Amino acid sequence: MSVTTLDPHTALVLIDLQRGIVALPTAHPADDIVARGARLAAAFRRRGLPVVLVNVAGGAPGRTEQPRRTDAYPPDWAVLVPGLDQQPSDLLVTKRTWGAFTDTRLKALLADRGVTHIVLAGISTSIGVESTARQAHELGLNVTLAVDAMTDTNADAHINSVTRIFPRLGETGTTDEILALLERTQNT
Repeated sequence: MSVTTLDPHTALVLIDLQRGIVALPTAHPADDIVARGARLAAAFRRRGLPVVLVNVAGGAPGRTEQPRRTDAYPPDWAVLVPGLDQQPSDLLVTKRTWGAFTDTRLKALLADRGVTHIVLAGISTSIGVESTARQAHELGLNVTLAVDAMTDTNADAHINSVTRIFPRLGETGTTDEILALLERTQNT
């Protein structure tokens, strides 16, 4: 893990910390992931930095080999979990694909605020988080991944993303490392 810097215009982007996703069996306890995401969000809010809460309300069309859910999601499936302490200043982005930039207003929301760097966390590491990290990297944003504030439904997929993919897309660190760096950055 080697998180070294945060740009002055950094936003936090939390992926799919919603009732339907958090209820799935995960490699690491979802409650811990939500708690770490909430700590990051509170710190970003205190500093007046953007907090983007992303939920997913559907899936991309097209054939896949792996079966996909075809029944209707429960009405509260996409509702963000209360543990995030959603605030009126938070930006909400609803996606219908794995990545949070595809067919959403995320790119424009960040650009309007001069954001050059995002910190990412959430569920699932190898799907929503990784897809969003790839897209952010391709768009020229600096990316930091809070690896202890994310998990996956598949432990091997989580490890692959954290150890093989993320170091090629940005910097990785723990919640505490990112919070300490945020404190130092804001005090200089």
